[in-house]
Amino acid sequence: MSYTNEARKVSIVLPSSPKQSSDAAQQLQAVDDAPGAGAHYAHLCGPEDAEGKIPVSGRLIIASNLLPWELSLSKDGQWKIEPRKGNTALHSSFQHLSSKHSHWETIIVGWTGKVQPISKPKPSVVSSPVGGLKSPLKSPLIGAQPQSPRPATLPTVPKPVVLRRATTFFSQGGNRADTEIQKITAEDRDAVEQMLIDPSLTTGGFGKAVPVWMGDDEDGGLMGLIVGQDWERWGMLSQKVLWPLLHYILPTPTDGESEQQWWRDYLRYNIAFADKIMQVYKPGDIVWVHDYQLLLVPELLRQRTGAEMYIGLFLHTPFPSSEIVRCLSRRKEILEGMLGANLIGFQSTSYLQHFLSSCTRILGYASTPDGVKTYGSHCAVGVFPIGIDVAKLESSASHPGIEEKMKAIKEMYAGKKIIVGRDRLDSVRGVMQKLRAFETFLEMYEEWREKVVLIQVTSPAISESKGIEHKVNELVGHINGTYGSLEFTPVQHYPQYLGPDEYLALLRVADIGLITSVRDGMNTTSLEYVVCQKYTHGPVIVSEFTGTASSLTDAIQVNPWDTKGVAQTIDYCLRLSKDKKQAIHTKLYKHVTTNTVQAWNCSLLKMLIDSLSTSQERSVTPVLDRRLLLNAYKAVKGNKRLMMFDYDGTLTPIVRDPDAAIPTDKVIRTIKKLAADPGNEVWIISGRDQEFLAKWMGHIPELGLSAEHGCFMRHPHSTEWVNLTESTDMSWQQKIMIIFGLYTDRTPGTIIERKKCAITWHYRKADHDFAAIQVKECQELLESTVAKDYDLEVMPGKCNLEVRPKFVNKGEIAKQLLQGYREKDGQKGFVLCAGDDTTDEDMFRSLRESPLPRQEFFTVHIGPSSKHTLADYHLSEPADLIESIGLLVGIVNPVDLGIVAPVVDGTGKKEELAAAA
Repeated sequence: MSYTNEARKVSIVLPSSPKQSSDAAQQLQAVDDAPGAGAHYAHLCGPEDAEGKIPVSGRLIIASNLLPWELSLSKDGQWKIEPRKGNTALHSSFQHLSSKHSHWETIIVGWTGKVQPISKPKPSVVSSPVGGLKSPLKSPLIGAQPQSPRPATLPTVPKPVVLRRATTFFSQGGNRADTEIQKITAEDRDAVEQMLIDPSLTTGGFGKAVPVWMGDDEDGGLMGLIVGQDWERWGMLSQKVLWPLLHYILPTPTDGESEQQWWRDYLRYNIAFADKIMQVYKPGDIVWVHDYQLLLVPELLRQRTGAEMYIGLFLHTPFPSSEIVRCLSRRKEILEGMLGANLIGFQSTSYLQHFLSSCTRILGYASTPDGVKTYGSHCAVGVFPIGIDVAKLESSASHPGIEEKMKAIKEMYAGKKIIVGRDRLDSVRGVMQKLRAFETFLEMYEEWREKVVLIQVTSPAISESKGIEHKVNELVGHINGTYGSLEFTPVQHYPQYLGPDEYLALLRVADIGLITSVRDGMNTTSLEYVVCQKYTHGPVIVSEFTGTASSLTDAIQVNPWDTKGVAQTIDYCLRLSKDKKQAIHTKLYKHVTTNTVQAWNCSLLKMLIDSLSTSQERSVTPVLDRRLLLNAYKAVKGNKRLMMFDYDGTLTPIVRDPDAAIPTDKVIRTIKKLAADPGNEVWIISGRDQEFLAKWMGHIPELGLSAEHGCFMRHPHSTEWVNLTESTDMSWQQKIMIIFGLYTDRTPGTIIERKKCAITWHYRKADHDFAAIQVKECQELLESTVAKDYDLEVMPGKCNLEVRPKFVNKGEIAKQLLQGYREKDGQKGFVLCAGDDTTDEDMFRSLRESPLPRQEFFTVHIGPSSKHTLADYHLSEPADLIESIGLLVGIVNPVDLGIVAPVVDGTGKKEELAAAA
């Protein structure tokens, strides 16, 4: 099938219909149209299930790391679209949500991945005894010709040959660059986008799709021409940091430069997805985000739309314990990004519990078994073990071509038991553990030697494939050299992708399915094995460390690190009676056929709708638009800029010991450079006393200081403190000290800080639950007694309770500074105010009540977007604010913060990104 855009003369070609592809399509259609097919879809949750609960549009936007198609482009602008291999369960989910049995209108938003140049396929290579692919191992035993006939040859997957797109770039020295660059024009993109949005023009039954385009830095922020050179950069953080850590593999320490670049690319990648989703989003749409590559997308969407967007997130990988998550340098950003969703789904209960624990221990949020409370908002969590499309699989597994391959395999291994395994070639899939257990099995049970064969299929890993492949090859060679012979090879290793017919034939002829992952999400191989063993009832051995183990409770489970135990389990399974095997299989088959991919779709969507209908309204503060901030800062030419910052929790993180909250060298240098600009007036307005502020920030002469929430002021270029409360009666302090002393004795871990104008009781080191009770009681006592008599304010803060005169607050200081801030006629102004605590809300209120144009001041709350605040924007933590200030003064490059579009200065002229830094 082909599609041609006549206006652009750009042609799109679908792959010609090879028999295998045609057969698969016919099988899918046959399953879809079968009389009983509706039963598999009858419980699919649809828009009608939301009636009376939430208003929905009937549209479902699915954000997936990759489109379900692979795209190839020829030099003359001709596209080729083919279904992407892998992710069978997820692709089945897409197909069913887009099928005629679903009432949802689906739109898949996904990255194109590397756009392959169209090339001629390499000829197939004949290799191994079972599949026709000769093993790459150097053992002479593998090359021996089997005595029994060979089954049909398994086709290899040809590796694409990289062709020049249209232009080859050269280095300055005139030599050809190592990596050739591919260019994709707007015309090229328009052509393929028109096809992907029309389901009738693509194969696979995935519905509508919208591609996300990623280009290199010189593409000007995806404007016009896209330059594709380093395609792998967009997945580096996911592959090198997130995926290993989620599987309990700690990242290898680096110099930090690489990971910083990976983070910038990860941020840009997620922003590109959020941008694309917003292009197609309509009110009432449900957005379903998939997996670890897109963990920032929920929060990015939430910041743009507020509470009204319905967002679900499903994590297909494990989620580790909080002690592992703490090793992630961007742990807070990742967790906050996830919490932008209304519902987060996990594969098992343990993964869910680890997530809740991480949110509590790392972010400080309260959690319950059903979700996380984020300052009045609620993010629900649930366990949704993914299933498979049983009807489609059973139809495919009964295809006549598979029977022929089964017969050939049985003839080759006549009289022998067959153990089958299929895994990615990485350390967490447990291939090495499996091989060692099989070696131990052969060593322990001599009676099974030359009577059992292990057929292990491996596909390339997300990372670290090379090193593991070498180890696997060595161990396979060792086992075959020790226990094999000229007539028999105990381990058959296929390091390749198998076609669906060959794979299903192996599952059907196997006597045992062996999965020994040391960390895994939902291993669908075990589910597929159960379905394929419908009539033969071969047992499946499952690692207890897979997500599957928690749902396949009737499966035979092993600890893959217990080599002897796995060997004994293999022997046990080989000796099982037919009745015992059938009894075990009956339970497993019932579970797999009940918990299908259709049921998975339904359960997650249903819980999302239910949680939305019962949850409280979200209060969401958008993230600070740092490009807008930078433009506004640079636009000021004739006026002074006014900036007001809190100290604790704003410029420096909150710490257990208040005396330890000293500014880092980076904070000092950044604030010093900001204050040194004669066009800036910078103030720190803090609850700290004069001594502390003078000690740590007083050496910056251009900086203004306000201590004890406005009781004292020290103007720029002055060392004198002005006491604004010297005429106030302070006799109330003695009574407050007595009451605070009483509660300090009651509450271990609390201390009293006596300032000149305020008294603060700190309980950060106390037991949180017990302290909360004491604080509430103490506050009520103060408000009903001393506070009334002396017109005092009892102000709860972050793990503290402060008493001060009512007329003293940060808002009054902000008003004074604003009164002295005058804009010149016709000139733009700029005011930036940032804080994290309840006391800082007074500053935000003063700015809101001022006559300044709203677009000329920025109020920023430091903390989660869900916390109620008068601020117009938020940043997650102090480090983000310091980065933003660094952006203004040229310390930070805009690209490092995900700003990829040009910055406009006060004259309206666009500046280059490098110049802006």
